[in-house]
Amino acid sequence: MGSNFAYRSLSDFMRSSTLRWLVLVASILIILILAVQLFWLNKVYSFEQKTFNTNVVKSIRGLYEDLDLVDTRAIHLQDLIEHPNTDNFLFRVDSLYSEDTIAFYLKHELNDFDVLTDVHIGYYNAGNPNFKNTAYITAAASRYSPDAVNLSVVKRNYNYILLYFPHRKKYILQQMNFWFISSAALFIVLIGLAVMLFFFYRQRFLAEIQKDFVNNFTHEFKTPLAVMKISAEVLLNDKITTQPDRLRKYATIVENQTQHLQNQVERLLQIARSDRRDLPIQKKQVPVKDLIEQAVAKMQPLIDEKNAEVSIPIEEEQNIEVSADRAHLELAIVNLLENALKYSAKPHIIVTTGNEEGNIYISVKDNGIGIEKKYQKSLFKKFYRVPTGDVHNVKGFGLGLNFVKRIIDAHHGTIKINSLPGIGTEFRLILPATVNS
Repeated sequence: MGSNFAYRSLSDFMRSSTLRWLVLVASILIILILAVQLFWLNKVYSFEQKTFNTNVVKSIRGLYEDLDLVDTRAIHLQDLIEHPNTDNFLFRVDSLYSEDTIAFYLKHELNDFDVLTDVHIGYYNAGNPNFKNTAYITAAASRYSPDAVNLSVVKRNYNYILLYFPHRKKYILQQMNFWFISSAALFIVLIGLAVMLFFFYRQRFLAEIQKDFVNNFTHEFKTPLAVMKISAEVLLNDKITTQPDRLRKYATIVENQTQHLQNQVERLLQIARSDRRDLPIQKKQVPVKDLIEQAVAKMQPLIDEKNAEVSIPIEEEQNIEVSADRAHLELAIVNLLENALKYSAKPHIIVTTGNEEGNIYISVKDNGIGIEKKYQKSLFKKFYRVPTGDVHNVKGFGLGLNFVKRIIDAHHGTIKINSLPGIGTEFRLILPATVNS
């Protein structure tokens, strides 16, 4: 049952990772769609600008056909029309027509070619510093009132008429109303979808935090309860009353484990009340040897049950101190001891401490089945279990080493693994001599 649960949990983890990738891909697609839509809006705007310019030129050519303004036989039409800047057009005139006549025909030509915006007209005679006269044409659909403008003279050695479209940009944008409305609707839908994805992923994130809490709760209580169960069986033995030292030893174990469980309940409730994935660490100076001996003492009933041998070859002068959260670091050592007991037929465990390159290490070495190198990188993943040998015959959730990693990460430390299949494994917890807050 334990193994089946672990593999199902691994499957849940894979689905969770897939969900994160799907949310990421969906977010990228939304951004790409928005970028493409903005690109096409810019393309449509450029197209509408070109269409406007083309229609104005067609209107001017129509005016040349309506009125004999120049001798078009001697000059090509494209040489008669200029576009000096965005809002201005000028075209050459030789024949004299009344300004009202020109304005009348020009208005009809602009309407025929759908240039439905207002325009200022300037009549220029060659050699003059200013326009001879100006006029204003209001389009039928125009919403604008005539503005007082000073038309800029473009110096030419011939007569010309200048057309100035003051609201050209606004008119073009109005022509794009359909695109703006459809784009706005698309933006709203995509932004709504993005918000839904965000809240969906957040709910999933919170659900995973809740699942982590339950898993940690299960794992942290499993070993103390197993120790208390073995101790209770010993205490229920009829002969225990004749062995007061043994009676006191196991009663003390039950008391210590009960206190440990009470502390863990309070600690887990603190984690449950927060949305943080990192562990709340409370550091103080801790003698490492005392910490190791306390962890071994808590595992003593399991050690006795397995007829295991646990050595702590640490001299008193080697009892260095480390700045750490005592309860969490002790729990990390307990997890490593529990693994060493699980995966060894006749467990022989050696726990040592020392200094390494300015850091403090705690080493837990066993004579177990060992771990192949190709599996070592995945050992600390949540729910991961090595899929070879006799490992899947051992009950567990694949959470212990993941929790050890979280504890060491919270202390800004690292974990090293040295393992040979069939010989044994060493887990080395490396902690900074001074741990930052």
